[in-house]
Amino acid sequence: DRLIMVDASGEVVDGDELLYVMAMDAHARSPLAGVVGTQMSNLGLERALGSQGIGFERAKVGDRYVLERLNALGWQLGGESSGHILCLDKTSTGDGIVSALQVLAAMVASGHSLAELKQGMRKFPQTLINVRLEEGFDAMGSSRVQAAVAAVEAELGERGRVLLRPSGTEPLVRVMVEGEEATEVARLAERLADEVSAAMAA
Repeated sequence: DRLIMVDASGEVVDGDELLYVMAMDAHARSPLAGVVGTQMSNLGLERALGSQGIGFERAKVGDRYVLERLNALGWQLGGESSGHILCLDKTSTGDGIVSALQVLAAMVASGHSLAELKQGMRKFPQTLINVRLEEGFDAMGSSRVQAAVAAVEAELGERGRVLLRPSGTEPLVRVMVEGEEATEVARLAERLADEVSAAMAA
């Protein structure tokens, strides 16, 4: 039900980039109102689509939430970084073969390679750190954690974003920082993860 591709130079093309390629192909044929991604979708996807006048909405992680948002908005195209892509004008669920055919059709129609088609989207560096939680600790409700998130968001400004997301299957909180500069992103993610651990130990 998912699709990840590799271009001619051996570079992995993930779900966000494939979604961009498919969106641009659809937009070339008829103006595309918008695309639904998730909280984990790369900021580069949102920026690239926005530069073309294409809307972008984030749903919770999970294809069912993407589908729910697509139906609510009346949009046709959405997906996840993992390669779970929904093309509601072609099928009602994520289908790797259908997605692959859409990408190949975009390549044929444009006359460009996959590497060339993805060039319009610049992926932002992301750092994801899993912090194991002690039983009973509510990281999202901690005022210390909330203040730390606010401080990192203020430091990043419009250059990035922060996401803290509790795991649905393990006692973890996933600390994600995304921004324009990889070194800064890694530093801020480490700082935020340390704050979560410190708040838990306090």
